[in-house]
Amino acid sequence: MLGFLQRPVVVTADINLNVVALTAVGLLSRLWRLSYPRAVVFDEVYYGQYISFYMKRIFFLDGSGPPLGHMLLALGGYLGGFDGNFLWNRIGAEYSSNVPVWSLRLLPALAGALSVPMAYQIVWELRFSHCAAMGAALLVLIENALITQARLMLLESVLIFFNLLAVLSYLKLCNSQKHGPFSLSWWFWLTLTGVACSCAVGIKYMGVFTYLLVLGVAAVHAWHLIGDRTLSNVCVLCHLLARAVALLVIPVIMYLLFFYVHLVLLCRSGPHDQIMSSAFQASLEGGLARITQGQPLEVAYGSQVTLRNVFGKPVPCWLHSHQNTYPMMHDVAAPLSPHSQEVSCYIDYNISMPAQNLWRLDIVNRESSTEVWKTILSEVRFVHVNTSAILKLSGAHLPDWGFRQLEVVGEKLSPGYHESMVWNVEEHRYGRSQEQKERELELHSPTQMDLSRNLSFMARFSELQWRMLTVRSDDSEHKYSSTPLDWVTLDTNIAYWLHPTTSAQIHLLGNIVIWVSASLATVVYALLLCWYLLRRRRSICDLPEDSWLRWVLAGALCAGGWAVNYLPFFLMEKTLFLYHYLPALTFQILLLPVVLQHISDHLCRSQLQRSLFSALVVAWYSCACHVFNTLRPLTYGDKSLSPGELRALRWKESWDILIRKHQ
Repeated sequence: MLGFLQRPVVVTADINLNVVALTAVGLLSRLWRLSYPRAVVFDEVYYGQYISFYMKRIFFLDGSGPPLGHMLLALGGYLGGFDGNFLWNRIGAEYSSNVPVWSLRLLPALAGALSVPMAYQIVWELRFSHCAAMGAALLVLIENALITQARLMLLESVLIFFNLLAVLSYLKLCNSQKHGPFSLSWWFWLTLTGVACSCAVGIKYMGVFTYLLVLGVAAVHAWHLIGDRTLSNVCVLCHLLARAVALLVIPVIMYLLFFYVHLVLLCRSGPHDQIMSSAFQASLEGGLARITQGQPLEVAYGSQVTLRNVFGKPVPCWLHSHQNTYPMMHDVAAPLSPHSQEVSCYIDYNISMPAQNLWRLDIVNRESSTEVWKTILSEVRFVHVNTSAILKLSGAHLPDWGFRQLEVVGEKLSPGYHESMVWNVEEHRYGRSQEQKERELELHSPTQMDLSRNLSFMARFSELQWRMLTVRSDDSEHKYSSTPLDWVTLDTNIAYWLHPTTSAQIHLLGNIVIWVSASLATVVYALLLCWYLLRRRRSICDLPEDSWLRWVLAGALCAGGWAVNYLPFFLMEKTLFLYHYLPALTFQILLLPVVLQHISDHLCRSQLQRSLFSALVVAWYSCACHVFNTLRPLTYGDKSLSPGELRALRWKESWDILIRKHQ
């Protein structure tokens, strides 16, 4: 039984030196002088404040995306010993000594560096040549915009990493399917595909488009599996169940896990509390919880309460009144909402309106007919008995005579349930008079409330997710904002950082040779695909079946990856910047060497044509490297540029001026 101890344990491994070399140069290009500049660069001012909140465990709300990306950046700060004490209020501000700049920028840089060998592996797993795979990796390596974005405390490089990891894992799964389905490696790549997809969505909502792309390709492959008569019904069912669990169930569980960790970490009251409901606020340490802790749970006749509107838009609103009167008095249209009725509190100035004082209370979220009105937990409507009008927050601001506060009206024609008609009690106490003390005795020791135990994780998750999706973002124009059409032609750039005393600067500026060539490759692929489809419809097969399937899969993942990460921006009503195009660009770059190899293998008829085409490709790569080197000072910002050098780098601006002169 112990015979195996008599022989040495030998472990063999296949090491692809291309991957090792690409990883090394990727790390060098992204990590070199990573802590320079030691100043806040562009959107670092935006992400940095959230990192500080994590360090201090203060709750915040960010509508730009799920919390995974912020938590990963905060992890870098935690590992670097950051205490969160820095005022993130100005781009270009020098970091204080307690800010671990290198650690905060490390994770995006590692993600950007690892994207280089992953580009190689994706093209290789698509069954194209090592030369094409090396070409794809080289293009990702020397693309200036990708380098700039990866060297800062930003999330685009992390999103690109998980996008590529999802595609690579799925390709590994497809190739292992041919040799050993349900093997250990098969399960590993299938599970990793689901995990990578969930992480992509967890970084930014844009990750959902890559997730849907992978799901679509997986659905097509599953459809082919169903039609494979060599597989038994049980085997097909196992394949479908395995894919459903890995690509649907695991991502959902992971997504919930991201929010669970997020809410566990951020347990203290913060500046964004008022956006959330009263129940959510009361579950946080400090803030509203300090006021509501220990107050009676059940609201009764004679209770003194504060009422907050559940809608909370455009700003949180509490029901209150002033001694000042409206310009006209009662039974008239509301001043700013003529379709609704004016609502007013009044003291009886010899006016008798007893019928107008009565309101009926409806508990909207009542679970049973015996449920009573509860502090914070109950959502209620106030229905005017005489007119059936519902007390509603209109959202309009009153004029100066109304102190610019939000208008509250009586909605006569109720379109149905809306949060603007719903209120909840925040602060609650029983009266202090002798009569109220007797009332308290009647209630036999009223229940004291503890919202931290009453509000479940799913309730907090649901509310937080809804607020993130509906919170109004700042859609104002920005100096460096751009349109999706500007991205394809690289007709824009962003000045990220300027040295305060020298002319050193960092710009988000792409490698024009790579950008234009990638766009042309996409057009060429689309034209060739249409040509092949038309000819195959006529039963003319220009490509062998293996080459055709490889060509289609490459287009589905690379051209499809570009399309799903680019075209949705035409439908978005938000301020857009050049960096939004980088995930789409990465997929487009992967397509470029695929198209070049296809032209060389299938369209060049003779050896001479292939040689000439190869020479052109080498020359083109040399031009791309030259542009990278030319733009390098603006990518790393480590060189002070003379006025002449700056003018030389503004070639497009000079070209536009020259064209206008000749028109």
